[in-house]
Amino acid sequence: MGKRDPSVDTYIESSADFAKPILNYLRETVHAAVPDVEEAMKWSFPHFMYKGMLCSMASFKQHCAFGFWKGSLVLNGNQTRDAMGHLGRIMTLRDLPSKKALTGYIREAAALNDQGVKVARQPMRATPRPLNVPTDLAGALEKNKQAKSAFDAFPPSHKREYVEWITDAKSDDTRTRRLTTAIEWMAKGKSRNWKYER
Repeated sequence: MGKRDPSVDTYIESSADFAKPILNYLRETVHAAVPDVEEAMKWSFPHFMYKGMLCSMASFKQHCAFGFWKGSLVLNGNQTRDAMGHLGRIMTLRDLPSKKALTGYIREAAALNDQGVKVARQPMRATPRPLNVPTDLAGALEKNKQAKSAFDAFPPSHKREYVEWITDAKSDDTRTRRLTTAIEWMAKGKSRNWKYER
């Protein structure tokens, strides 16, 4: 027999009026499809557990969301991308798939957990922004081999700190002083924030 979590009741009750029937419908459909499912609050919204993570639901100001832990396998790439979850922005019960289809998805997710199927998680990596080294810094580095060698060896974050420090100067005099200091520090292999490093 499954397990209901009173905090899910509280979550539904505190949701917007349009969301309450949607969340109650989703909750009941999950329990009917997988009677042994257990509820838990994770990341501040309701999750359904069955031999691991199964699915989750959430409400927002103007829509609800529903998603599967193994959504790419359950929906075979047919999920939408316009909201959190896999079924798009759910604003009314009419936005949901038919009860038969939804039940099928939920049972497929449970079957994947029964089989111990794992989904490879791709690490989220931001594409690094290109670093535009200003002309005056590039020219000064070309004149000082030690500073250039250190700058080239720095990780992108250290390079960016120097570039931003120089380009954020409010006056030409300040920029010139910062450029001179930067070259001196880099020639000694120091990062921009070397004083705070241990």
